Amino acid sequence: MSSKKIITVFGATGAQGGGLVRAIATDPNSEFSVRAVTRDPESDKAKALAALGAEIVKGDLSDADSVHKALEGAWGAFFVTFFWAHFSPEQEKAEAALFARAAKAAGIQHAIWSTLEDTRELIPLEDERMPTLQGKYKVPHFDAKGESNQQFIDAGVPTTFLHASFYWDNFIYFGAGPKRGEDGKITLTLPIGDAKMAGIAAEDIGKCAYGIFKNAAAYVGVAGEHLSGTEMAAALSKALGETVTYNKIPASVYRSFGFPGADDLGNMFQVYDEFEEKMNALRDVNGSKKLNPELKDFEQWLETNAKKIPL
Repeated sequence: MSSKKIITVFGATGAQGGGLVRAIATDPNSEFSVRAVTRDPESDKAKALAALGAEIVKGDLSDADSVHKALEGAWGAFFVTFFWAHFSPEQEKAEAALFARAAKAAGIQHAIWSTLEDTRELIPLEDERMPTLQGKYKVPHFDAKGESNQQFIDAGVPTTFLHASFYWDNFIYFGAGPKRGEDGKITLTLPIGDAKMAGIAAEDIGKCAYGIFKNAAAYVGVAGEHLSGTEMAAALSKALGETVTYNKIPASVYRSFGFPGADDLGNMFQVYDEFEEKMNALRDVNGSKKLNPELKDFEQWLETNAKKIPL
């Protein structure tokens, strides 16, 4: 029987969790073994993780017993929620509360909670610079996670609060990338003004989380690079072989685009713009490189991903 310490990873077939599972499973000298939690152990993604040596277990956040069971005998755990599956801050907070209770019950010695700032600490609800959403949030997918930090603190679970950055992968999968207009020209439309925004390859978040399990810390923010819209457009131009122009728009215009979550994301980008220094100070590139020596910058990410961006 293996004497390695078990890390249970929720969201194992997702962007962050998958990166962590692969980082542990492919390290022949790791002191850890990895238990990957997924709703569908028969999925292609789950089978790919199993092929790397990960233990695959079935778990669903709608089934509390499965969450508790997935943590049995584990030394550490990585907890992440996916707001965009339901757009409900209340559900996200309930899932975080379940994680905290289950981690406490299992005696988890090191948890990583993938969180974000509670932006209401930066912009109070009564501040009219941006609209209040769902009655009590500024950036719902940030605020629910940030508010949920207290669940882990109150439970007394030794926890690292891991703050991720904007996924560059969103340019491929989330429709946030550059678009070709009717005139044939490509533009990158973002409401971040002239601010530099922290960004990262999604796979690197999991690799940084692995570094955190090896080197415990309380609050960590990860980023591959801090870039302005103009700098991102220049890197995209180089990678795509044609000019990409940065289209700087107000957050209010972005919020009006009407796709699901446009108001939430418009507010998020406004926070990145107006609180550039504070947001980037936490998301330290040099610190991220210490956690993950293979950390990619934007141009390195584009080398293998530029052709996947739908224009």
